Amino acid sequence: MQEIDLNFAVSKLGEGRITSPVTGARFVSEGERVLYHSELKGLKSYLDSGREPPGLEMAGPREKIFFDPTNLKCGIVTCGGLCPGLNDVIRSITLTLTHQYGVKRVLGFRYGYEGLSSKFNHAPLELTPEAVRAIHETGGTILGSSRGSQDIGDMVDTLTRLNIGILFAIGGDGTLRGAQAIAREVGRRGLKIGVIGIPKTIDNDISFTQKTFGFDTAGSEARRAINAAHCEAEGARNGIGLVKLMGRDSGFIATFAALANSHVNFCLVPEVPFKLQAFLKALEERLAQRGHAVIVVAEGAGQDLLAQTSECDASGNVRYGDIGIFLKDRIKEHFSQTGRKVELKYIDPSYTIRSLPADAWDSAFCLLLGQYAVHAGMAGRTDMIVAYWNHQGAHVPISLAVSQRKKLDPEGWIWNSVLAITGQPRDLV
Repeated sequence: MQEIDLNFAVSKLGEGRITSPVTGARFVSEGERVLYHSELKGLKSYLDSGREPPGLEMAGPREKIFFDPTNLKCGIVTCGGLCPGLNDVIRSITLTLTHQYGVKRVLGFRYGYEGLSSKFNHAPLELTPEAVRAIHETGGTILGSSRGSQDIGDMVDTLTRLNIGILFAIGGDGTLRGAQAIAREVGRRGLKIGVIGIPKTIDNDISFTQKTFGFDTAGSEARRAINAAHCEAEGARNGIGLVKLMGRDSGFIATFAALANSHVNFCLVPEVPFKLQAFLKALEERLAQRGHAVIVVAEGAGQDLLAQTSECDASGNVRYGDIGIFLKDRIKEHFSQTGRKVELKYIDPSYTIRSLPADAWDSAFCLLLGQYAVHAGMAGRTDMIVAYWNHQGAHVPISLAVSQRKKLDPEGWIWNSVLAITGQPRDLV
């Protein structure tokens, strides 16, 4: 993205005029920013010309807030696929609203945006400190989730009817686009309803945030699957362990799992194309040299090798072919034709990983994100997400967050580290 296109200005419902009830906090002033660039070369043109370098609004509590907590009702919705940490974020938002700001009512909308649609008639849950006391100890979301869009006007009608002042939307790209549409309809009607997004994607593919919650937990659990695949491969003559991991369009989980486990010999990701015959030849060479191999493939890798379809899921995403099953069958077929007997074990831990409770790092991260979201909402921010940038909390307009998928850089140091640790050829084409 070109620097001249960067606009980190966050929308506000109005100026904060109410003294915050938060005590003992380090308040953030309105002018504090988190630098967008992390390297000097990115800042050089600004420093040379005397211009202020681009920065993101810093997250955290403000001394003056927009909403009166004594008269405020808030809502939380979780959408899309499951992800470790969803319950942690729900809990953090609820506890921060009630304990730090004194908000009396927090409603949890059931089954994603269906919970805001009048046609489904899902009764919202009352979220209290007691109701969320231990939910972070389990995976999934106590609110339930769903995919697919709902009528924007109808959802805003529901928010208005229930007198919701701030809606916290926890979800990925589709959820955030829905939150943006809600915020715009709210603005068109001249309503004072804040919409704050908390980006949730196990694939870590949301732009303008360094990391999304659930990603660390996914990497840790993926490592277990890879260890199992390695044990199976090493325990057999010409043993092959094949592990399919999440990653529709971005290969971050596969990449970091490979880095965390030096047993991986081939890491296949969507950002780096490969040809089947080139891969099979390299696999042959690996087996000839070492007698076993471990392969990690992201679900979106090699889609050009599979039969294409125009079928979409409820979120509008094109349904991808199963690259794991495809590779399993092609590998077996290839070595059967060459006369070399192989023992292949295929592992797909995707749904196991998605439904896990968050690990310690993710749980703490979720707590911070929930707090940042509440502070932003209470200060009158809207149509934005809470992000993690340059190791600090920050505010990012939803328009930037959904502007493009964050992808692995095939020329970057992370992918080059994968090539170094796996020993796979740079080009499998």
